[in-house]
Amino acid sequence: MAVKPLADKILVKRLEAEEVTKGGIVLPDSAKEKPKEGRVVEVGPGKVMEDGNRSQMQVKVGDRILFTSYAGTEIKVDGEEFLIMSQDDVLAIVG
Repeated sequence: MAVKPLADKILVKRLEAEEVTKGGIVLPDSAKEKPKEGRVVEVGPGKVMEDGNRSQMQVKVGDRILFTSYAGTEIKVDGEEFLIMSQDDVLAIVG
């Protein structure tokens, strides 16, 4: 199944949480914090502005991004978990 975001929405695959701290402590699943980092999988065409033109998207497929804590809506596609969020929820592109 293919998911194509609309307007200024993006489809993001959340990156995996760290399993070991920098100090070498192994974290159980219950102690892991959901990462606020992901990779852009699909990008919508951009929001339609008042003048009828579409705004340009600042992120592109393949970008590694940081996003806000409560960003997006979690969905499952073919058994994989993704987030659909607005481009406005993106804080930075990690380069």
